[in-house]
Amino acid sequence: MNAKKLGIIAGVAFALFFVISNPQGSADLVLNILTILANAAASVVQFIQALF
Repeated sequence: MNAKKLGIIAGVAFALFFVISNPQGSADLVLNILTILANAAASVVQFIQALF
């Protein structure tokens, strides 16, 4: 088994453990990530609008 496949399996196992053991924390983490991505997208749109 190569290192890449082993890393993917370990990452998925850790994510499942985190979701099962702390569902509220997992939900908060996902919400924070989506908020950061939304803010980044809004900043890019604002930058593009400022160019034109």
